[in-house]
Amino acid sequence: MKGIILAAGKGTRLYPASQHVSKILLPVYDKPMIYYPLSALMSAGITEIMVITSKDDRTYFKRLLGDGSQFGIKLKYAVQKVQRGIADAFLIAERFIDGGSVALALGDNIFCGDDMDELLAEAMAESDGATVFCKKVADPHAFGVAELDKDGKVVSLEEKPEEPKSDMAVTGLYFYDKDVVRFAKKLKPSARGELEITDINRMYMEEGRLHAIPLPESVAWADTGTFETLLKASNYIHDVEKNGRAMVGCPEQVALSRGYITKRQLLEWVSKFKETAYYSFVKDLANAE
Repeated sequence: MKGIILAAGKGTRLYPASQHVSKILLPVYDKPMIYYPLSALMSAGITEIMVITSKDDRTYFKRLLGDGSQFGIKLKYAVQKVQRGIADAFLIAERFIDGGSVALALGDNIFCGDDMDELLAEAMAESDGATVFCKKVADPHAFGVAELDKDGKVVSLEEKPEEPKSDMAVTGLYFYDKDVVRFAKKLKPSARGELEITDINRMYMEEGRLHAIPLPESVAWADTGTFETLLKASNYIHDVEKNGRAMVGCPEQVALSRGYITKRQLLEWVSKFKETAYYSFVKDLANAE
């Protein structure tokens, strides 16, 4: 399976902070926002990833992440020339996907929790159809909403409904089989002029092939599209890391734990940087017995 990170949004709700640079490059506590979805895809075992950016921001992403070799992965880049919605990512990346399965992570979504690796493995193991992660939220009208029956099957999907049928938001991490590009080509722009990811999920649902994994309370999820959610996410990650429970969204740590790189390679990489709290942590990983 290959991966896509969609990082092309204008982030107008974060102006003026994101007026000069992609919001996906803004810091969430101690690291760039893109580190979090990148770490999630890597934790799922995905090592070939395309980052879709705007034309103006592509250089900055490449400067930050390079070709991915420092993490033991392969990164490619593509440009979304016109903001046409989330589902447009599959049309942009058609040649990269090459008829296979693919996971799509939104650049401003963060997942944190001890059970997340197990849930990612569950999604990766599903070879037929699509898999989405759902999280109970207090304001479902702001998200795509999934209605689940008593067996956990998705029975309806709505995009930012005025009167939600449930409080289960569909989060920004999706897993699809080989049919996703074919479905994306059938889409027509919605009333807001976008190719909606909810419409693709609905196609899978209508075929009985949409799987939903509810995120437990032990897994936190944040959509960092506003200043309020960005601050909450930063404070949450600060608390987790300062309490010594874990480093959140560290691609070097994921790369080492999954065997993508060796400790020697990691030490060589981290030696290029001045010692900050982040790189001190990474250096300790490389020097650990």
